Amino acid sequence: QKSRGGMNGRMAADLGELLVPYMPTIRVPKTGDRVFKSECAFSYDSPESEGGLYVCMNTFLGFGREHVERHYRKTGQSVYMHLKRHVKEKATGAAGGAIPRRRNGKVFLDLELNRDFNGDEYDCEDEAKLVIFPDHFEIPLPNIEELPALVTIACDAVLNAASAYKKQEPDSWDEEIQVSKHARSLRQQDNGVRIPPSGWKCQKCEMKENLWLNLSDGAVLCGKWFFDGSGGNGHALDHFKDTNFPLAVKLDNLTLDIADIYSFDEEEAVLDPQISEHLQHFGIDIIPIQRVHNTNGMRPRVSEWEVIQESGMKLKAVYGSGFTGIKNLGNSCYLGTIMQVLFSIPEFQRAYVGNLQRIYDYSPLDPSTDFSTQMAKLGHGLLSGLYSKPPMKSELIEQVMKEEYKPKGISLKMFKALVSNGHPEFSSNRQQDAQKFFLHLINLVERNCVGLENPNNAFRYLVEERVQCCQTQKVRYTQKVDYLMQLPAPIEAASNREELIAYEAKRNEAEENMRAPPEPVRARIPFTACLQAFTEPENVPDFWSSELQAKSAGPFLHFELNMTLTCFSTDLSIDMPDFLDLSRLRGTGLQAGEQELPDLTPPIVLPEDTRAPEIDESAAMQLAEMGFPLEACRKAIYYTGNMGPEMAFNWIIAHMEEPDFAEPLALPTFMEPGPSVASSGLAATPLDNHPPEESIAILTSMGFPRRHTVQALKATNNNLERALDWIFTHTEREEEEEETSDALSDMADTTEPNDSDASGPQIKDGPGRYELFAFISHIGASTMSGHYVCHIKKEGRWVIFNDHKVCLSERPPKDLGYIYFYRRLSSS
Repeated sequence: QKSRGGMNGRMAADLGELLVPYMPTIRVPKTGDRVFKSECAFSYDSPESEGGLYVCMNTFLGFGREHVERHYRKTGQSVYMHLKRHVKEKATGAAGGAIPRRRNGKVFLDLELNRDFNGDEYDCEDEAKLVIFPDHFEIPLPNIEELPALVTIACDAVLNAASAYKKQEPDSWDEEIQVSKHARSLRQQDNGVRIPPSGWKCQKCEMKENLWLNLSDGAVLCGKWFFDGSGGNGHALDHFKDTNFPLAVKLDNLTLDIADIYSFDEEEAVLDPQISEHLQHFGIDIIPIQRVHNTNGMRPRVSEWEVIQESGMKLKAVYGSGFTGIKNLGNSCYLGTIMQVLFSIPEFQRAYVGNLQRIYDYSPLDPSTDFSTQMAKLGHGLLSGLYSKPPMKSELIEQVMKEEYKPKGISLKMFKALVSNGHPEFSSNRQQDAQKFFLHLINLVERNCVGLENPNNAFRYLVEERVQCCQTQKVRYTQKVDYLMQLPAPIEAASNREELIAYEAKRNEAEENMRAPPEPVRARIPFTACLQAFTEPENVPDFWSSELQAKSAGPFLHFELNMTLTCFSTDLSIDMPDFLDLSRLRGTGLQAGEQELPDLTPPIVLPEDTRAPEIDESAAMQLAEMGFPLEACRKAIYYTGNMGPEMAFNWIIAHMEEPDFAEPLALPTFMEPGPSVASSGLAATPLDNHPPEESIAILTSMGFPRRHTVQALKATNNNLERALDWIFTHTEREEEEEETSDALSDMADTTEPNDSDASGPQIKDGPGRYELFAFISHIGASTMSGHYVCHIKKEGRWVIFNDHKVCLSERPPKDLGYIYFYRRLSSS
């Protein structure tokens, strides 16, 4: 290897001459270019890693030492900037103070690295240099005098570029929240207002959720209304317009560690370093109300926080393969817990980690935007053990004994940016529902599973729906695909029902008298009662019987299951069993002696008013002037009930990534016959919707193989334009598949369009016995706030995954879970 030392004595002209052949490949980052200075595209290496990080001077992608050669061979790009950060403990002077010792202190401006090393006890020495492949010539930076001007400008721009994850939207999950300009100078009124620890409601509309405390006068008011019907009536904002009091803090999930503060004047989320003092002004001591509130305004259940996290015990940390933690990016634990569980499942391990080299070799030029690449990277990061190494002996003595050692874990910024792109909820910095994210990820896996084993097969199962007409006793069976099983929790079946009734009376009394609520009582419900409630028949009002050709008086509907691996959602204390036998829920289909209802559709009933919907065209034009398509604006006005441009704007932001966003408003015409009930089962799910033959013909006429066009249309909801883009972005992987499986390709090209069994979802069948292997617990007022922790059974021991901390579990709280994962037991 030739280093800069090997070029001592060279003149500036020689260095410039060395770079001449590579000048056309060196770019200066432009507005919109993302510069990846903190994370490798194929691994979790960073400038803090032993080998540092190589940033391509043309694409600005980052690569660890193990992966930069692949990018060089694939693209021919030769010039990279090598970034290395040396983290050391600060030396102390004679007076005991730390000696400032930062070399090239501003080299890594805006570099987002491990915050554990940003304290007073550590010092960073940054090193940057240009490296020219394949000979590894090294040119230390800065080197303004000897480098050509263009190279100097490009290097300076890369070193000073903002994070690749920062966006323009103020609500982006990765946007750095700043201290409010009003925080230190905030004037609080001495009006005698004292806020109780619970029982809050809006002063103007009686709402009890999404409540904000104005830090100037102590007014408790509701937040804004959202397009999906959640939120409030916007009284907090109205109050600011009337008073100009700028800061408000959200009461619903106020904790010692988290305070959601919003500045109406600055129109963004902000920080308030004096939040404790500002709250104490109104009689709020943040410590007693920390940790958890529930939706009924009960007193926080501190013990729940401790029990779920097992925080009162000395837990033994574990390291190595399968025991890697995930850093919390700020309300991202919902994502981390789901990914920990998924990559403990063999099907996901095989699909992504088992095909790691193949996926990497055929990844697109920008692997940061490829779902399979980022899934393989995440799986390898969790299972390789490279990012979960035990501390050295010296660290054990100095840090573990002081309880200061912090396992690093991996940061999922690149992964989160990819899977949340365009999603109004997951792209925000707010906590989200882990169950919703699970289904979102299942959908992404389905859309991007090209040429790989589909790991979703582990979760997919059939739900059999049986409808019986009570007048004729005839039945209809339909089936649909599902991925999780949601159990009802019948509160009337609680084993401590009398205790619950007494508690509710005391709580209501305390709320009326503005006193602190009593110690909360959690309902204890037997699991068998939940399962029984799930299978109870349900009355379906206004059911149209195809046998009677009229509405029946009292039909019933119930579900029976044929399931594989699934999860259950709950928010109560339920004695979830370690082993589960669901054999009695197996779907049976039409039984002997049963008669089927005729497969007929109900008659078309014309409404009295068939006029086109009224749309406020002036409001639509107002939105269109902001640059949105007119048809999208008209749809936004219609779907928000003509409630004005602001509500319609929220709808637009939430739906602008949808493929039919700019298409005209299409309402179902009353003269079109609808599908029969029998045909609305399995075929009604997006997974089974075969693309239109006309769309397939258009793409195949361009020379694309039939199976590729079918896959592309399915992955893009049958949108031709997006399907074409999808084909081009997956070209390399498709070509590799053709080379390795020509016979399969030929078969796929000649498949009949109605052969849905071959391309439809695969359902595994087997015994009805299951074993609990993982569960996700939630702490907080609702699934949209608080904290998530998961427990996974590995090698016969329960392990707790709490963000970056991974430890052996002493008392897994299996009765306090939110989502439970069971795997099928073999017949043996």
